[in-house]
Amino acid sequence: MCGRYTLAVQLDLITDRFLLKRVDAKEMFRFNIAPTQQAPVIYQTDSGRTLTMMRWGLVPFWAKDESIGNKLINARSETLAEKPSFKRSLERKRCIVPADGFYEWKKSTDGKTRTPMRIVVGQGDLFGFAGLWDRWKSPDGGSVESYTIITTEPNKFVSSIHNRMPVILSRDTEAQWLDPEITDPELLTPLLVPYNGEMKAYEVSTSVNSPSNDSPSLIEPIAPELL
Repeated sequence: MCGRYTLAVQLDLITDRFLLKRVDAKEMFRFNIAPTQQAPVIYQTDSGRTLTMMRWGLVPFWAKDESIGNKLINARSETLAEKPSFKRSLERKRCIVPADGFYEWKKSTDGKTRTPMRIVVGQGDLFGFAGLWDRWKSPDGGSVESYTIITTEPNKFVSSIHNRMPVILSRDTEAQWLDPEITDPELLTPLLVPYNGEMKAYEVSTSVNSPSNDSPSLIEPIAPELL
């Protein structure tokens, strides 16, 4: 799964990296983005790629209440086209979730302890998770836009830390993933594969365990990076 991630970069870097045409989000540096929190998400509109804030934890349009989002922070790539919670969004409401790292907790050999690790791409490059989003209308007339991060089998590197990993889109597949003209799951699911580029990981403070903590110290290494 993917339960925490980081986006500690300037807004103009996100704009340039993802070729954004519209930004409906303020400058922010996030070191411990957690479920139910608001975070930036990229989706395609008629005017181009738009960055906006959404709640992490998908609330499908048909949900009776928004609490279902607490259980839908991740979506397994293997079953997207089958699950009612995700099928419609896979066809019509795909998004990219910008990030510059994510956390996983590595179990000790005896299974008694879990060590938080921050995993980055390349030299700490900005990248995008494959995501889905939806808009839910509340009984009082309001609405909630929310998203989920898609996960897949881990690559060789991540498998030493966790048994799942978020889908990290390559630059070559980002445009296809966001293309609203593509609605056939058979054209989309082949994009949802384990990342095959360079990755690094290092141990971080257990302060990241609490979603209320969000400071630069959380991404500082406290042990040598893994080889």
